[in-house]
Amino acid sequence: MKKQLYLFLFLVPLVSMAQNIDRSKAPAPGKAPIIQVGDPVKFTLANGLQVFIIKNTKLPRVTATLLLNYDGFSEGDKAGVAQMAGQLLKRGTTTKTKAQLDEAVEFLGGSMSTSSQSASVSSLKGNFPSLLDLLSEVVLQPALSTEELEKIRKQTLSGIESSKDDADAISGNVVKKLVYGATHPYGEMMTTKTVNQVSISDVKTFLSTYWVPNVAYLVFVGDIEPATAKILAEKSFGIWKKGLVTKQIFTKPVKPSQTYVAIVDRPASVQSVVTIAGSVDLLPGSANVIAGSVMNNILGGGFSGRLFANLREKYAFTYGAYSSLSPSRQIGIFQAEASVRNEKTDSSVQELLREINTIRNEQVGETELSRMKNYLSGGFARSLENPATIADFALSIATNNLPADYYQKYLTNLASVDAQQVKEVAQLYLNPSQMHIVIVGNAKQITKGLEKYGPLKYFDIEGNEIAAPTEVKADASLTPAALMEKAIAAIGTKEALDNVKDVQLKGTANLMGQSLEMKQTIVMPGNSVTTMSMGGMAMMRQAVVDGKYSVSQQGQEAPITDDLKEGLDESAFLAPEQLYLAKGYGLKIVGAEKVDGKDAIDLEVTTPSKKVSHRFYDAKTFLLVKTLKSEEVPGQGTMTQQQFFSGYQNVNGVQISSEQLIDMGQMKINIKYTDIKVNQGLKPSDLK
Repeated sequence: MKKQLYLFLFLVPLVSMAQNIDRSKAPAPGKAPIIQVGDPVKFTLANGLQVFIIKNTKLPRVTATLLLNYDGFSEGDKAGVAQMAGQLLKRGTTTKTKAQLDEAVEFLGGSMSTSSQSASVSSLKGNFPSLLDLLSEVVLQPALSTEELEKIRKQTLSGIESSKDDADAISGNVVKKLVYGATHPYGEMMTTKTVNQVSISDVKTFLSTYWVPNVAYLVFVGDIEPATAKILAEKSFGIWKKGLVTKQIFTKPVKPSQTYVAIVDRPASVQSVVTIAGSVDLLPGSANVIAGSVMNNILGGGFSGRLFANLREKYAFTYGAYSSLSPSRQIGIFQAEASVRNEKTDSSVQELLREINTIRNEQVGETELSRMKNYLSGGFARSLENPATIADFALSIATNNLPADYYQKYLTNLASVDAQQVKEVAQLYLNPSQMHIVIVGNAKQITKGLEKYGPLKYFDIEGNEIAAPTEVKADASLTPAALMEKAIAAIGTKEALDNVKDVQLKGTANLMGQSLEMKQTIVMPGNSVTTMSMGGMAMMRQAVVDGKYSVSQQGQEAPITDDLKEGLDESAFLAPEQLYLAKGYGLKIVGAEKVDGKDAIDLEVTTPSKKVSHRFYDAKTFLLVKTLKSEEVPGQGTMTQQQFFSGYQNVNGVQISSEQLIDMGQMKINIKYTDIKVNQGLKPSDLK
C-alpha cells in the first residue's frame, strides 16, 4: 500500500507539468547523443593474428570467426578458385575424413562454416574449446582432397548451369562485368570453362598465399572470459606461420562515355530485369558515406523508397524497385533495379531515370528527410542490442582505418545531414550519363522505345558483346491447319494415336525448393486428372471426368469458368491440336522466335470463349516446345505464364514430354516425369 501511495505522489507533479504543455506543436528533436559503443578486448599473437573478444553472458554460447582481410584478387582464367577453396576447407583434414569431421562437429552440438575469406564455429560454452580445436585443424591441416574437389566442381557447375535460367543471376553477372570490367576482380565471372580449369594445385596456392595470420582477425563473441579466449587462441592458432601478402592494386573501371542500353536477349522471359548501375569512388567511412546512405534510402532503400512508391504503388509495373549505394576500398557501386512486365520495360527505365534525376536536381523535403534519418538512427540503435555488432564495428574500424570514435559519433553525424548534402551526394554519385542500363529480357518484346536512352548493344549471358539477334520468320506457305497436322504427326502416326487408350505420368515438381509429387492421368476420350501433392496430401487437383469439371487448391474448390473448362478439355487430349481442328478454334500463325536456341513457330490460339494464348512448335520437328498465356489480374496488372516442354520420349509409338518448366516470373515449377505408362487398361471410374 505504501508503495502505491508513493507512486501516486510521484506522478502528481508530472501530470501537472503535462497540463502546461502546448500539444499543438510537435516537440523539438533532442540533440543526437554520442553513443557509448563497447570496445572489445584486443591483442595480437606473435604471428600477427589480431584477436577481438566481445564478452556477452546472456546465453551460454560462444562463436569464433576467422576473417581474412583482403580486397580481392584477380582469378583470371580460373575464376572460382577462391569459392571452391573455401568450400574444400571443411571437406576433411589430414586426420579426419569429411564424414568424421561432420560427425565430430555434430557430436559437440555445434556448427561450422567456411568460405573464401572466413571460417566460423559456434556451440555451447562447455563444448567450445573442442570445437575451436576442430576449426584450427580445418584451417591449418586441411586434407585438400582431389576427390572432394571434384565433388565441389560438380556442384559448382550445376549451380552455373541453373543460373543460366535465372534472369536475376544473369543480370547480376553482366552488370558487374560491364561496370567493373572483365579484368577487375569485382567483374570476373565464374563460367563452366574457368571452373573446369581449377586444379588442386591452384587451391593450395590460393590458401598458402591469402590464408595467413598476419592479415587475419579472430573474433570471439559470447560467454567467454578474455583470459580464456587468449589461451584458446594461442593454443589453436599460435603455430600458424606468417606469410607475405602483396596488396594488389587494380585500375579503376572506365565509366562509359555515353549511356547505352545493354540487352541480354532471353526469349523465355515473361518480365525484364532492369538495372541502372555505375561505379562510385566511395571509401568506407569517408565523409559522404552517411549522407550517401540517407540519399540512397530515400531513393530506393526499401518499401518507403521513392522507386517502390513509383514503380509499384503508382504504376504497378513491378513487385518491388530498389537501389543500393555500396562503398568499397577498391571501387564502390550504385545500382537501381526492378523486375518489370515486358510491356512496361521502356516505361520502367523512364521512371527509374526520372527518380534518379529528381533526387539529383531537387532538394528533398524536410519531412521526408527527417523520417529517413529517424529510421536509420532507429536501426542503428537496434543493432547495438546484438553483441556481434560491436565486433563488426571494431573490425570495420581496424580494416578501413576509421577514427576510433567513428561509430560513437554516428548518430551525431547522421543528425547533421541536411537536404543540401543529400542533393550534393546525389549529384556526385548518380550521373545517368555515366551509367550502364542493363536489361535482361525478351528482346523481341522490349526493345521498342529503348533507343531514346542510348544506343542498343547486345550481350550474351556471360557479358560478352554479340551481334543483335536476327528476326526469325515463319514459313509464309505454312497454314494453321497444315501446322496442326504436322504437330499431330510429330506426336505419332494416326494408328499409334488411335491405339492409345490411357496415359499416366508420375514424377516430381520442384517449387521454391520444395519437392512435390506430380501425377497426370488421361483416359480417352475426354477424361483427365492432374494432381500435385506432398506426403500424400493433395495440394492441387484439376479434373474432367465424364463431363464433370473440378479444380481445387489445398482443399478449396475453385469456381468453374468457361476458360477453366476449355483448359481441362485440352488436358484430356494427348494431342490438343485434334481438339482445335474439331471444335473450330481460331488459329493464326503470327510469327516465330527462338526457344532454347531453336526456331519455333508462334501459333495464336483463340478459344470459343475468346481467350487467347500462344503455342510454339519447333520449326523442324513440329513438336510443342512452349505455351504462353497472359491475363489481367485485379490489382496486379497483366500476368504471363509460360510452359516449356522438353525431354520427349517415345512410349508405345507416341512422343510424350517428360520435362516441363512452368514459368510465372516470380515463381517457377520444374516438373520431371520419371514413370510414363501407356495403355494400362484404366477407365474413367478409376479417376474418381
